Amino acid sequence: MDRRSFLKSAAVGAAAAVPFTAFIQRAEAKKRPTGVGYGPLFPTNDQTTGLPLLHLPEGFTYVSLGWTGDLMANGLPTPSAHDGMAAFKYNGNRVRLVRNHEQGAGAPFSGAHYDPFASGGTTTLVFDTGEGALIETTDSLSGTIRNCAGGPTPWDSWMSCEETTVFNTPTSGGSGMPHGYVFDVPSGDFSDATPIRDMGRFSHEALAVDPLSGNVYLTEDAGNSSGFYRYVPNKKHKPAEGGQLFMLKVQRQALANLGTGYPNGVTFDVEWVSIDTPDDQSPTMPGNFVWAQGRAKDAVTFARLEGCWYGGDRRIYIVSTSGGAVQQGQIWVYDPKEEAIMLLFESPSMAVLNAPDNITVSPRGGLVLCEDGGGEEFLHGLTVDGEIFKFAKNNVVLNGERNGITGNFAGSEFAGACYSPDGDWLFANIQSPGITVAITGPWQNGAL
Repeated sequence: MDRRSFLKSAAVGAAAAVPFTAFIQRAEAKKRPTGVGYGPLFPTNDQTTGLPLLHLPEGFTYVSLGWTGDLMANGLPTPSAHDGMAAFKYNGNRVRLVRNHEQGAGAPFSGAHYDPFASGGTTTLVFDTGEGALIETTDSLSGTIRNCAGGPTPWDSWMSCEETTVFNTPTSGGSGMPHGYVFDVPSGDFSDATPIRDMGRFSHEALAVDPLSGNVYLTEDAGNSSGFYRYVPNKKHKPAEGGQLFMLKVQRQALANLGTGYPNGVTFDVEWVSIDTPDDQSPTMPGNFVWAQGRAKDAVTFARLEGCWYGGDRRIYIVSTSGGAVQQGQIWVYDPKEEAIMLLFESPSMAVLNAPDNITVSPRGGLVLCEDGGGEEFLHGLTVDGEIFKFAKNNVVLNGERNGITGNFAGSEFAGACYSPDGDWLFANIQSPGITVAITGPWQNGAL
């Protein structure tokens, strides 16, 4: 089956709304660039600091917000290590952003915490899309470890994932609590900081919720011992009330490995095997014990599964960060209606795509990939036909201009890409030193 047949309904086809004109660099509309991208990238000054933090195509502008060290509403400084994120409609022009912080052991930054000796978690930002400005930042979850990515839900929450299986023991300054769980964070409230244990204790990365079935699809980032999982809740849209965990298996193939090189467009029929013991809270639990249960039933393995996002075409887009013949990344597409998985794109070289991580789907049908490799770091656009292009480049070099931060951070990963509900703004994080950017411009001129 070719990619176009597999993805024939993938393009969303929504018309792009008019962006906030006060942030458009030039008054005259520009001629649409040739191809699916937006043309060459140029140093572009941040409307907040005046610094050229990003390189963007002509006509695009951005504001920075929610920096590490900025004071939150509770009086504490914004934590660092910005990672996965999603945007939710709030009130009028205002949206809420729930943002992960991939921190480890330490003191919580929120009263809503799980482990009193862990400093990871989430913050919630309110952004006015009409003004192009941050309104406030609040704490929403803490006491977790390595909150890497997660996913938005149909019930307006962000499910935050711990990318670890550490047992935070008293001998290392911890409290003797297991980690490696998913936590539900309401977009407009504090989390109850209760792990959803039936979703499994493993090195979680991201997840996507199918709003029709209520099933939750989860990725695991554990090297070549990485599985793709389906969680079937006992009650639709109520995952915290229990459910059953399954792991993906290729039909008629035992112990398939989809982390190796394959031609773009290759498709596999799949099925699911049950995970009988999704949670083990003991300090001596093997880190891959969930994956091992699935492999014992011939389930498939991948190479570092990271980003995962639900598309408007009811397909799940999945990133294998080190998959492929040259180990520079693959983008897979799982179709729950057909019970099939297809390779949309495999990176042929570091110069084309270098270790993609987080992913999001544009309201106009294109994909945004956050790069987390070595050297220069980019946001890439990818069409559902497998055409790739560079959209933004990290250019962060600081000399104390904001919160006394200094250093060259141009090699720091992009993370947390997501669109505002109206599709006018693309939000993304630069993990170190910890900056959120909001980008707007002539989206209609390209694939995003």
